[in-house]
Amino acid sequence: MAGKAGGGLRRLVSGFTSVWIILILAILVAAFSVWHGRAFLSADNFLNIAVDASELLLLAVGVTFVIITAGIDLSVGAILVLSSVIAAQTMVALSGTPEQVQNYTYPNQAVGIPAGIAVGLLVGTGCGLVNGLIITKLKLTPFIATLGTLGIFLGTAQILSGGTNVPYVPPAIQSEFGTRQLLGVLPVPIAISAVVVVVAILMLHKTRFGRHTYAIGSNVEAARRVGIDVERHLLKVYTLSGFLAGLAGIIDVARFNTASVGAHTLDNLAAISAAVIGGTSLFGGIGTIVGSVVGTFIPAVLRNGFVIGGVQPFWQQVAIGVVLILAVFIDQRRRSAEERM
Repeated sequence: MAGKAGGGLRRLVSGFTSVWIILILAILVAAFSVWHGRAFLSADNFLNIAVDASELLLLAVGVTFVIITAGIDLSVGAILVLSSVIAAQTMVALSGTPEQVQNYTYPNQAVGIPAGIAVGLLVGTGCGLVNGLIITKLKLTPFIATLGTLGIFLGTAQILSGGTNVPYVPPAIQSEFGTRQLLGVLPVPIAISAVVVVVAILMLHKTRFGRHTYAIGSNVEAARRVGIDVERHLLKVYTLSGFLAGLAGIIDVARFNTASVGAHTLDNLAAISAAVIGGTSLFGGIGTIVGSVVGTFIPAVLRNGFVIGGVQPFWQQVAIGVVLILAVFIDQRRRSAEERM
């Protein structure tokens, strides 16, 4: 009974945290609306914010599952980069001869683009699986394991690309996925991230997979005693994180019609920050997808509002850093309060 009561209290506190961060996001939107007027408060600008946040949102969803298990994944940004590089190179290689693609002719792009997407997703999934195997089979801590694979994945991407952007990517990937709007209203990157968010919410809160995720993060030994295969579940969680990072890499290629090695080196920290700002506890056992969504949009709104206001980018990072520190401080205070109850 005490265990059930404690679990219920943790979920209740997590719910209150989600309410507070939604309130913070609403205050930011209201403040920038007053400051910038219609330059900020417009449907087009909100769509721009959502599109810009779509890749980070996918990373944050995957990282949320990982952190709830009391783990960490520092390699998601590197997985995004490696997946995008290999996906882009596959599209280029299969869309025509070198001479054809260099002349921006792509006779086989109907084959090259789907193949590149599939390969990119497989690479991301495989990288996540590698992380899970290192953690569960070699018994390395998630921090050390994913710190090591961060270097491996990013270094591999740099070797494959020569440290430069991948050129000659078929432009149809951008027109059909990167900039296309479904029904003339909803950009494809937003639609993809929205579907992922809905599925993730159902997985975390309505399935055995989600219950096991919370159980492992709350008390791994207790989870083992009730029959949960902890190692197998962690393998699935890290593989899921890798898959979503690979999907983010595909969206990145679609949006910018290239794969950039240097553009996402800090995405791992941004994704972790989004989850933590959204109320996911670094100690495990607490977190929601809705919270991570809001945690993704808080820095996105800050960045957009500052850009419109002409504020230097350095101040954007300062503001986001302050929000992150406050979020972790609140999490620690919340944890202390729970232990006293």
